[in-house]
Amino acid sequence: MSAPPNGIARSAADDCGDVSAMDIAAASDSVAQPGDGGPPMPGAGETLGEVVLRQAARTPDATAVRAPDGELTYAELVGQASALAAELAAAGVGPGTCVLVCADRSLGLSVGLLGVLLSGAAYLPLDPTWPAARLAHVLSEARPAAAVVDDRYRPLLADAFTGALVDPRTWRSPVPETAAVGAGGDTAYIIYTSGSTGRPKGVAVPHRAIVNRLRWMSRHYDIAVTDRILHKTPYTFDVSVWELLLPLITGSQLVMAPPGVHHDPRELVRLIRRLAVTIIHFVPSMLAAFVAEDGVAECQSLRLIIASGEVLSPALANQTQATLPGATLHNLYGPTEAAVDVTHWPCRRPEPGPSVPIGYPINGVIAKVLGEDGRPVPVGEVGELYLGGVCLASGYVGRPDLTAAAFVPDPDAPERTLYRTGDRVRWSRHGWLEYIGRLDHQVKLRGLRIELGEIEHVAAEHPSVSAAVAVIREDEGSPPRLVLYTVPRPGAVLDARQLRSHLRTRLPDYMIPTHLVALDRLPLTANGKCDRAALPPPRPGARASAGIRRRRDRRTDAAGEGARP
Repeated sequence: MSAPPNGIARSAADDCGDVSAMDIAAASDSVAQPGDGGPPMPGAGETLGEVVLRQAARTPDATAVRAPDGELTYAELVGQASALAAELAAAGVGPGTCVLVCADRSLGLSVGLLGVLLSGAAYLPLDPTWPAARLAHVLSEARPAAAVVDDRYRPLLADAFTGALVDPRTWRSPVPETAAVGAGGDTAYIIYTSGSTGRPKGVAVPHRAIVNRLRWMSRHYDIAVTDRILHKTPYTFDVSVWELLLPLITGSQLVMAPPGVHHDPRELVRLIRRLAVTIIHFVPSMLAAFVAEDGVAECQSLRLIIASGEVLSPALANQTQATLPGATLHNLYGPTEAAVDVTHWPCRRPEPGPSVPIGYPINGVIAKVLGEDGRPVPVGEVGELYLGGVCLASGYVGRPDLTAAAFVPDPDAPERTLYRTGDRVRWSRHGWLEYIGRLDHQVKLRGLRIELGEIEHVAAEHPSVSAAVAVIREDEGSPPRLVLYTVPRPGAVLDARQLRSHLRTRLPDYMIPTHLVALDRLPLTANGKCDRAALPPPRPGARASAGIRRRRDRRTDAAGEGARP
């Protein structure tokens, strides 16, 4: 097998061993956990390119992609992607390398991603709104061998990238189908997520992990050639992976939402009705806006709604199923480090509460709930969720220290690896998992994963800041808000506008706090730690030195689905 890009140690999924055997050594006879989702799906060791080529051979004349700028059949898509793959190979791209991708939702995006995968390289999606410092960090760490970039985004890379630049929309002349390059252990894609040290971290996911995930979804939800799957999640977030690729391995149709539509419930309703979309994903906050929209009950083509990225409340689950009785609602859970989703839950009618479970492990996934001593906790008790099996990422690009801390030996089978999620969960006596909360200060806001420590780290680098604490506040009567509390250095005057400008040089828009609150000192607990529960709520209309409230975006407040591309 080829080595993963940029020295990522094969310390995670490569050591999973027999993922069909849970082999939990109980601390006592009373400790017994379900935990095993069963063996990996057949063909999980193949590459994405191999699976797509096989499907294209079965349905060459069917419409593969419908985008704002046109349509492509499976034969046309594969032909153009093969031409791009050949060009990338000529530029030295192949297994063990990665290719930057920066493109709007378009036919070019599908051609670009598939072309990269056929070349054997991993694709690395870039958000054109990233600050220059964040882009520079990603480029220096991931070291992409080439870039597939829409022409209008080339200026972003003019001074930062010296490799080959290819416009995916120029490949209108297909070549004979190429054979897919690579192996199941090679990296398929790299997604950069928020990092607690102030540096984003690149999660490298191998083909075998995502192929297993997609094959499970195809079988479990009976994906058919008649399905139309909507892609609307920004491709820098991992949900987009199944939106973009599940259709192409099943013979169904990939429908791309035009720019701006994904955060507009009214336009989504129109799009679903006009194009007869059957499968769609929502972050729960956006799902709430969608089901409240006039005319949503007329979206009768929908048969499957997937919710993930935030806690799904029983009230929202019941409202969704009452509004769209012809569709089934499923609650999925998973970290980026484990190929998008690792557990699933078919929502009941009604969901009785007090919470919606995150459900059962999917095939190829081992789930263990361990205590602080690293041993399984009894059913019903809360512990940290550890994940193992074919689902695991290879690790973090160029960060062996972080990889070693997060991907640890299985205490019951040291030859296997487990990923520490940092999520507090418990097994119910019925055999499903229930989500309780986070162990650390990583949070999700409108479906976007945020390490509060990264915001705090960047804020503390400002010369006028002595201390910084970021929190998500859910005050009564207000939606969840990202608030940054700061303590100025002695004698310094903290200007909120300057601080906000400083944050924007290092953080993406979704991580910029909506409120900045300056305090004389942070409230402390008895052991000297910041007492986050005692932090005061922001005061509307406060002066700049005490806190400024950013004007609220007029769009639906679902930044996780509103970011570009």
